[in-house]
Amino acid sequence: MKIAIFGAGAIGGYVAAKLAAAGRVELSVVARGEHLDALRANGLRLIEDGKEVAIPVKAASKAVEFGVQDYVVLALKAHSVGPALEQFASLIGEGTSVVTMQNGVPWWYFHKFKGPLEGTRIKAVDPDNRIWDGIGPERVIGSVVYPAAEVDAPGLIRHIDGRRFSLGEPDGEKSERVMRLAEEFIAAGLQAPVREDIRSEIWLKLWGNLSFNPISALTGSTLADIVADEGTRTLARTMMLEAQAIAETLGVAFPVTVDRRIKGAGDVGAHKTSMLQDLERGRPMEIDALVTAVQELGRLVNKPTPAIDAVLALVRRLSIERGCYPG
Repeated sequence: MKIAIFGAGAIGGYVAAKLAAAGRVELSVVARGEHLDALRANGLRLIEDGKEVAIPVKAASKAVEFGVQDYVVLALKAHSVGPALEQFASLIGEGTSVVTMQNGVPWWYFHKFKGPLEGTRIKAVDPDNRIWDGIGPERVIGSVVYPAAEVDAPGLIRHIDGRRFSLGEPDGEKSERVMRLAEEFIAAGLQAPVREDIRSEIWLKLWGNLSFNPISALTGSTLADIVADEGTRTLARTMMLEAQAIAETLGVAFPVTVDRRIKGAGDVGAHKTSMLQDLERGRPMEIDALVTAVQELGRLVNKPTPAIDAVLALVRRLSIERGCYPG
């Protein structure tokens, strides 16, 4: 089995390290710059459970060097997928599956969706249909990413917490291709449950991200601080309830209450969200996949989103002023 990791940052690097260490698949990693130099010189280094290991990996800056793959793991942020299409096109052949590990509402959301919105394109994450047409939604295996990891230095990934990557076909089928991928993830020491309703799990993670991420960017606050403050907690809750109304209209079932989800966020402690970290580092922020797309879905199903609209306007303006809006 041939698997390529495209986007070997914290999460992509973690997956690559685990698969490479297991030694069961032919693994390729597309990287560049100092990261690529470090992989070639020292292998992919992983710090996990207090131990550091170095795993040799096949790495290159140009995907064309690896040829067509059985699976391509896209570990880029959502706003980076479209601009990178030409770079990883050579990895995709007739039988290639593409594993999408982006946060937020995925571009393929309405592929094989039961109902009148089947085939609807989401402009917030794929404004010109480049991704839909370039990859093809029939190739997609959805994934919800739970691990936390960081890049400590070029070629060095530090695993912080979690090993679960939920997987699922858009139509809920437990297909041979998704089961084979899950088997390899599990053999590599990862958790890879195959879900019959991957969209509901996408929403469960998105539920917190669409509210806590922009609020944290606007205020500079950690999750614990947002939940502890009555004003910001109430705002997050209002945004989450607006999103819940949209999701339930689309057939999503939430397994926990909004208050339990908020408590879970607060229990994480003094953690800076990814959006706040991106803002502080001057990097593009995941605004459209996490917030704008939810606003767009609300309009599709005629559900009002006044709190989401207001927070989106503010965080978008902030990101533009700081040069952190993808474009």
